[in-house]
Amino acid sequence: MSPLGRLAAWYFFYFAFVGAFAPYFTLYLQDIGQPAWEIGVLMSVPQVMRLLAPNLWGWLADHLGRRAAVVKFAALGSVLGFCGFFFTREYVPMLVAMTLVWFFWSAALPLVEAMTLDRLAGQTERYGRIRLWGSIGFIVSVMGLGALLDYLPIAAVLWGCLFILASVLASAMTLTETKVGAGGTAPPVGEQLRRPEVVTLLAACFFMSVAHGPLYVFYSIHLVDHGYDKMAVGMLWSLGVVAEIFVFMAMPRLMKHFTLRNILLASFGLAVLRFLLIGWAADNALILLFAQILHGATFGAYHAGAMAVLIRWFEPAQQARVQGLYGSISFGAGGMVGGLISGQFWDTLGAGMTYTLASLFAAFGLLLVWRGLSSDSLAKR
Repeated sequence: MSPLGRLAAWYFFYFAFVGAFAPYFTLYLQDIGQPAWEIGVLMSVPQVMRLLAPNLWGWLADHLGRRAAVVKFAALGSVLGFCGFFFTREYVPMLVAMTLVWFFWSAALPLVEAMTLDRLAGQTERYGRIRLWGSIGFIVSVMGLGALLDYLPIAAVLWGCLFILASVLASAMTLTETKVGAGGTAPPVGEQLRRPEVVTLLAACFFMSVAHGPLYVFYSIHLVDHGYDKMAVGMLWSLGVVAEIFVFMAMPRLMKHFTLRNILLASFGLAVLRFLLIGWAADNALILLFAQILHGATFGAYHAGAMAVLIRWFEPAQQARVQGLYGSISFGAGGMVGGLISGQFWDTLGAGMTYTLASLFAAFGLLLVWRGLSSDSLAKR
């Protein structure tokens, strides 16, 4: 298998784990009696680790010049940490296990993103077509496990997740080092990170991830509460990722016809609409289907657009740290805040108002992009 093929396989299994964990682990937590607030805290741990861990791992990988080695070590740590869930159903020990899993897990994606960009070497428009294998892995996992869970006890989620984590470890062992990123050679990024347009983009990404908090923590519970079975839950999650795949495949063409600014504006604007629809129209299957298709914009186009901007602004040797910072601020800090807010208000305000808050956060991000990012600023390095 070629180096890009090995990276595609890693993306497949990495996001297959996300497809098993994100939709169904909350249902497992609910089944064993965890209240909404504790579910919100537990499901915010991944975001906390995405805030804290990637910068540490990114610095270590750049210092050693051994990104692939760090990815392999992180995969092993994730497998060992996840085994803790088989030995307890108590809140505090589960919190410890969750912290261990995601401390290691959060190391991998920014490093593999940087390795992928190294391999593409000037052909960054092909990024989406490598990354879409992650989306395919997510679909296979969420659909397959969803079908099984209509016949198996919800605790089968643990075994499904562990099997996929072992597959992540196996695929990580096939990765080889890239040339870029030898120890200590990357230019400093501090001054570039203080540029107003960089601060604005990262702030907007933070608000987009806050907006997605109720989706990633409570979407499956929301659907089950409205009478959807687990197979339907899996199909709805998968539909969003199918839309994401089409967007990733279409990004080279979209970027020829639309500016990155317009792509980002559309992504944030559609996020405002999407979360209102999820919150207030979950009983209408057609509207819910449409809202899930919008995932292609609210994650696919948004993420690919933000990645394209960061690629333009920063040197290849800086990408491990920049991707770590992007993940920490958006998926880490933003996801943590979104998860905690949704856990706090889910029982008191209800689903409709919680998703309305999500819509407002997306609107904040839209305002930042509209007022703070010009097409010229997004075009320069």
